[in-house]
Amino acid sequence: MSDATQDGPVLAADGRPLKASLRSALRRQKMRALLLIAPLLIFVLITFIAPIADMLFRSVENGIVSDTLPRTVVALDDWDYGSGEVPDEPVFEALFVDMYDASERKIHTRLGSRLNYEVTGVSSLFRQAGREMEDIGEIYEDQFDALDENWTQGEFWAQFMGDPDWYSEAAGAEDPGPTFVMKEGMDELLPLTAEAYQMFATFAQEEDEDNVATEDPWALVHARLYQDLTAGAGEGYDGFGAEELAAAREAVGDFESTTYKEAFLNVDEDWADLEIWGTIKAYSPNYTPGYFLKAVDAQLTPHGVEAQPDDQAVYVKLFGRTVWMSLTITFMTILLGYPVAFLLAQLPMRQSSMLMILVLLPFWTSLLVRTSAWKVLLQQQGVINDLLVWAGIINDAGRLVMINNQLGTIIAMTHILLPFMILPLYSVMATIPPTYVRAAKSLGATNVTAFRRVYFPQSVPGIGAGSILVFILAIGYYITPALVGGTDGIFISNRIAYHISSSLNWGLAAALGSILLAAVLILYWAYDRIVGIDNVKLG
Repeated sequence: MSDATQDGPVLAADGRPLKASLRSALRRQKMRALLLIAPLLIFVLITFIAPIADMLFRSVENGIVSDTLPRTVVALDDWDYGSGEVPDEPVFEALFVDMYDASERKIHTRLGSRLNYEVTGVSSLFRQAGREMEDIGEIYEDQFDALDENWTQGEFWAQFMGDPDWYSEAAGAEDPGPTFVMKEGMDELLPLTAEAYQMFATFAQEEDEDNVATEDPWALVHARLYQDLTAGAGEGYDGFGAEELAAAREAVGDFESTTYKEAFLNVDEDWADLEIWGTIKAYSPNYTPGYFLKAVDAQLTPHGVEAQPDDQAVYVKLFGRTVWMSLTITFMTILLGYPVAFLLAQLPMRQSSMLMILVLLPFWTSLLVRTSAWKVLLQQQGVINDLLVWAGIINDAGRLVMINNQLGTIIAMTHILLPFMILPLYSVMATIPPTYVRAAKSLGATNVTAFRRVYFPQSVPGIGAGSILVFILAIGYYITPALVGGTDGIFISNRIAYHISSSLNWGLAAALGSILLAAVLILYWAYDRIVGIDNVKLG
């Protein structure tokens, strides 16, 4: 063999360098493996990771205030809650524009509901204000109409505010017509009016799917035209509607008017409440810690972070109760499930199969049916109390209260989750060779010693697997505690379900769920540090 051959790269059978060929083969194997797990990976991302990410986002997301009242939020930047004074006229002016637009889009009630979580009564305040916005604007609309009826005609406004090319195309077009284009220079000539008319045109085309060239404008447009003209705007215009505009500029000085602050206070005196304005400002950022503060019995107020009143501080107590009861249920399932699993592992196949059917039987029965059965068994006039009275253990006046409390929740959930402890225990015990215990006995160990030092340590991985499974299931249960737990036996998951389905406070529900998830992860980490997750086995 020549020196050149010895010094050259090692070649594969196809003539390529061996290293490159191996890398290519390894890359193909990885791609095949990825394609095999891709459906499962996509399924997990869509059904597990994405919902958790959405939950975490909802727990801090708060864009509804700034999205609904964008001008008001900006105007409030210069207002100090600590001054003790109600915001000035510019803030109320911005609120009028925002509320008019929001009421037309029917989104002001959603904002009211959001702020009502923080200050009771805000929801009705926003609903009432939304109904009155048009009346405030009509003060000016009626006066412009009395001056010249053209000011209330949609065709006149479209030709006055719109680009000539746009109007020639929009006139006579079917709804919604071409997208509105503002006349060049109009936003400088009448800035407030142009902004209001653009809002109206966008709403008419996108929401109502109407042709702007034929739709009468909002009363908001007339209110903003009044403001422009009284401020001296509109001078020097010589286009379409110049004559009407000049006449309006001369007449607006005699118009009846009111400040927006007075108008809002006439609608409801609560608009002078500093707490409402302070809450709007406190929750104006797009992201807020308010939901998480609520979840730990605190609240974000205009004064800063404060503790919830004692009669409203329930969540920390519920978290503690949930963890304690879940641990208790886990311990009870170990206590009751270990002997059953041991018996399953020791019995001959025929007997163990029959016993396994009894263990699995609850899985074939509806959870709702099983929980309802416990309501019948545990009530004071139920089967268990009747048996105790019949046996003379208790008298009829001393019947036990085992329903609508923590005891009822623990009993019912222990029964429901018991199979989840037995199955991991049995699967591990079935793999323990019986010769180990016999060998220990042959060396002089008693039955107790052989079990304690030989058998039990080998079953610990099954206890770990069952404990994790039962605890995680228990901490998130809400159907059983809701039916048998009453006020004292409900879990934090019941409050999460309430906020999702009843109060519709999804932000608080997401914050509670995030804290619950974090608590489970912390306990999981602690278990890994103490026991070791590698020691958990399912057989």
